[in-house]
Amino acid sequence: MDPNQFHVNWHYPTSIRMGIGRITELPEACQELAIKAPLLVTDPGLSALPMVQQARDECQKHGLVCGLFSGIKANPAGGNVSDGISAYQQGKHDGVIAMGGGSAIDAAKAIALMVGQTGSIWDYEDVGDNWTRVNTETMAPVIAIPTTSGTGSEVGRASVITDEKQQVKRIIFHANMLPKIVILDPQLTLGLPAQLTAATGMDALSHALEAYCAPNFHPMAEGIAMEAIRLIKMYLPKAWADGTDLEARSQVMAAATMGATAFQRGLGGMHALAHSLGAVYDAHHGLLNAVLMPYVLKANRSAIEGQIERLSRYLELEPASFDVFLEWVLELRQRLAIPHTLLAIGIDGARVDEIGAMAYRDPSASTNPIAFSPRQYRDIFLAAVQGEL
Repeated sequence: MDPNQFHVNWHYPTSIRMGIGRITELPEACQELAIKAPLLVTDPGLSALPMVQQARDECQKHGLVCGLFSGIKANPAGGNVSDGISAYQQGKHDGVIAMGGGSAIDAAKAIALMVGQTGSIWDYEDVGDNWTRVNTETMAPVIAIPTTSGTGSEVGRASVITDEKQQVKRIIFHANMLPKIVILDPQLTLGLPAQLTAATGMDALSHALEAYCAPNFHPMAEGIAMEAIRLIKMYLPKAWADGTDLEARSQVMAAATMGATAFQRGLGGMHALAHSLGAVYDAHHGLLNAVLMPYVLKANRSAIEGQIERLSRYLELEPASFDVFLEWVLELRQRLAIPHTLLAIGIDGARVDEIGAMAYRDPSASTNPIAFSPRQYRDIFLAAVQGEL
């Protein structure tokens, strides 16, 4: 036994208000954090929808001056963050409301970090002790309101931001990037199309599954991950089939937050490849994880077979085994109309060596159950392009 494996730091989430209609508590949350002039950060598609105007109206009814910034790409880039900082400073804001999917919330958290810093955003990449450079006194407080059930960025201490110059996704980290208050209102997900319900739900599954398989000692995260997977198994197909099913929407929303809470234990090869492919091809992160999932599971089989058998028993799969679990993943993807190959979403093997090297360097690779080489990531990528399981 290595006694050092039990020498760890555990950080668990923030104040979470969950329930139907709780978006109306946004002004109260602002007041609790002494925010008088929030900047609501969202994506362009959401900015024109009634829910965003409702949130701003609720703030204004309570005397809050609520600005709006929506200049965010599907894979948020450093330039989006810079534009958000300008909007924050020009509007003399004193806090951030992050509303939307993972892209909007990641960008909002990065803006809240950077409004108080003098360096480049890349100075705070999650490498070594870069986080110690942050001036925490000047960071803006964040209230997070997810409108999708996938990334769980609302309970994360980092943002994934694309460095467009280098064509790579970088993880910007500081513990204080964790939103101070989260509002989980399942009503906000009712308009999510089936295709996005599937992709974001599979993203939540990838978080919980990779956290469950990660080698770090964190039994609390392991337990949360298992229950998140069970909830997704039970309710994601229902939410996909009937987007108005509030019980299913609520359960999947809880599972997404749980998955992101659990991945403090670590992620793995799915995310190492998805981050790399997202940076190069600008593809949807959740969809990438969904397509990659069975290929990475198979590559990790020798290290996780016992864990997956135990998970299968918890999920009441019969018989409990790695093969049956993998078959369940494939059936779930098929049911949700997730493509089986990367080629089906427009990604071929032309840049295979580059992607293999990028995935190897991605921070998520450090907690994959097997330390894959660049060539092994290359081979997994090619298998996913060609559909070879």
